[in-house]
Amino acid sequence: MPLPMPGSSAYKARIQAAFDGADKRVMISFWLFGLINNVLYVIILSSALDLVGPNVPKGVVLLADVIPSFLTKLCAPYFIHKIPYNVRILVFVALSACGMLIIALTPPLLDATSIGMKMFGVILASFSSGGGEMSFLGLTHYYGHFALASWGSGTGGAGLVGAGAYAIFTTTFQISPRNSLLAFSFLPVIMLISFFMILPQGPLLASTAKSGGYEAIDNDEENEGDNHGVSVVEEDLDVRVAENETLLSSSLHSASGRSFTSTNGGPVKSSFRGFQANLKRAQGLFFPYMLPLLLVYIAEYTINQGVAPTLLFPLSSSPFDAYRNFYPTYNAIYQIGVFISRSSTPFIRIHHLYLPSLLQVANLAFLTLHALFDFIPSFYIVCIVVFWEGLLGGLVYVSTFAEITDNVPREDREFSLGATSVSDSAGICIAGFLGMAFEVWLCNWQVAHGREYCKMR
Repeated sequence: MPLPMPGSSAYKARIQAAFDGADKRVMISFWLFGLINNVLYVIILSSALDLVGPNVPKGVVLLADVIPSFLTKLCAPYFIHKIPYNVRILVFVALSACGMLIIALTPPLLDATSIGMKMFGVILASFSSGGGEMSFLGLTHYYGHFALASWGSGTGGAGLVGAGAYAIFTTTFQISPRNSLLAFSFLPVIMLISFFMILPQGPLLASTAKSGGYEAIDNDEENEGDNHGVSVVEEDLDVRVAENETLLSSSLHSASGRSFTSTNGGPVKSSFRGFQANLKRAQGLFFPYMLPLLLVYIAEYTINQGVAPTLLFPLSSSPFDAYRNFYPTYNAIYQIGVFISRSSTPFIRIHHLYLPSLLQVANLAFLTLHALFDFIPSFYIVCIVVFWEGLLGGLVYVSTFAEITDNVPREDREFSLGATSVSDSAGICIAGFLGMAFEVWLCNWQVAHGREYCKMR
């Protein structure tokens, strides 16, 4: 069926149908969650050269920005449900703000002590980012597909906003890196405003009132004769969430037919039994959801960190006057692709996650071969491949969590959304080490074969 033309009445009708039943407050809240939780990660990577100087590998910043997040996502799903969401938000905001303040206020020296303090600030911000991502993904369990779609779009926007904001502050406005980072340290406050002032609290309060652990949204008439614990407003919100979820499930339900078997017939009261059940849940998530997400992140971040710095052409055949301009251009094009695909959930869904993941691995192989043998005739063709890389990466990210929302039983869904988020951080960690090795290997190969662009600025 052909897509309607933009601007036509059919196109407008399709847009309206795609967002039928959406709560604007929920969408705004989760878009801001995705943007702010991820934007500091991007800003820190964008400021890597200013943080450690030219003589320290920038991969150090990447690893300090990712490993704590990975460890948080690896361990926290097994206990974080004991901490209410409002407390988590306060902790994450405090960690992010403190981390950015430490980075900004540490003297701009490039000795070991100053760099170590800056990396400590990066680590604090990384713990906050990792805990925030798994918590906000878990929170979408209470608010449905539109919350998930808005979160995905916000995370995609973070790449554009973060890289663009740092460049504009430090280059266009000539604000020092220190003062720029100091200004950005107040961004986490937006998460407080979003959670406590914009986000409707009813669906979350109504569900968490019934359980202190991972719990499904349901409208079972428990204690039918005694409704003192749940207000009429909360009951109405519960029904509305259930109705919206039914509508969305019918319109967006997975065509793959993949199912996820619950390992737990209900809330687990024993902490040890709960831990065992969650381990089994995680095992069941690995092949359908975690592995394709892991593969796509390993491939795309190895491209971005290890291969892209060597995808250089003679300046005479490019729009640039310096070789250093290639890399930020590739990064910007990649971020545009990510933003578009992460915002596409209401319109496009993929159900077979391994296909785009393997296509991303093919992108890595293709661009690595070009870095070795120089067979792509034009810089603009590489730009197209990099844009395609961003589209694939963003599409796998949002589709993975959408598939979990569609296919995982309600009693397992909140845990599954948070636990699966470990795959992207694990992929970035692996790619951080691979990228450092790839860049050195490919640059040395090029220099040995008479192409010394990677050594030029």
